[in-house]
Amino acid sequence: MSIVLLCATPRGLVVLRRLRELCPADDLTVCSFREEPWEPPYLEEIRRFSEAHGARFFETKNVSSPKAAEIWQNPIDLVLMVHWRYLVSFPLLRAVRRASVVFHDSLLPAYRGFSPTVWALVNGETRGGVSLIYVAEEVDAGDIIDQWETPLRLEETIADVLPRITEGYVQLLERNLALLWEGRAPRRSQDHSRATYTCKRTPEDNRIVWSEPTSVIWNCIRAVTRPYTGAYTWFEGKRLTVWSAQPLPTPRRYAGRIPGRVVEVRPGEGIWVLTGDGVILLRRVQLEGGPDACAADLIKSITVRLG
Repeated sequence: MSIVLLCATPRGLVVLRRLRELCPADDLTVCSFREEPWEPPYLEEIRRFSEAHGARFFETKNVSSPKAAEIWQNPIDLVLMVHWRYLVSFPLLRAVRRASVVFHDSLLPAYRGFSPTVWALVNGETRGGVSLIYVAEEVDAGDIIDQWETPLRLEETIADVLPRITEGYVQLLERNLALLWEGRAPRRSQDHSRATYTCKRTPEDNRIVWSEPTSVIWNCIRAVTRPYTGAYTWFEGKRLTVWSAQPLPTPRRYAGRIPGRVVEVRPGEGIWVLTGDGVILLRRVQLEGGPDACAADLIKSITVRLG
């Protein structure tokens, strides 16, 4: 079997490793690209593993360009796309002998587009998962082969959820690889009337708006904490990244409320900050250019207003 894997991020690396275990002798071509400056780097690890395990490796974002023609010069049985965020020529994929498929970390047709797991946490969703779909001309709109579901708990951060999502990728690969090769993989259309979409996020989109409800602020913090760049606010003219926090379940009722105002400093624990409708405890923070620290070690006054 001749396989092309277009992959990136830790999930791409994990799928690559498992794919090589399942198909140790098959012809494998791997393509990946250099990450954005704010993303954890995995390109070189993907490159090293590919080359050490007999796969051809190409670093490219545009596998459809004439410079990438070598990738497609021989007949291909299967194309797998894992966190591949760049368009691929549909005629190239349609020429693949068995199937061209995409792993997408949402329960399609919901959350087509960018960063679906991050957006699911931002929006306070209680369930998420991974879909394995056939490639279609419209992004993330292909027929569904299989899906894997996981609960999303409101106390969880992205660091808690990502390992489960990665396991979902592996399970879908294991359940469907042979079926794809044999031409027996299932196919069911998405209900396009129920489709929702997400736009691209950048680090600048993670600014905390203190006038928002506590739940909205907490969802932002937990969705983009490590391994991502973190939600942020401003303190004394510098960016302050919030790495960990906790909504207070039974906060005091403030009749006089200034969102972003520090109302209590708790040594060894953190600081209480007013939101639009409650109070949130900031535990670990990092001032621009400084180390990760307990918020109470950095901010010591109730005259401080963040933002």
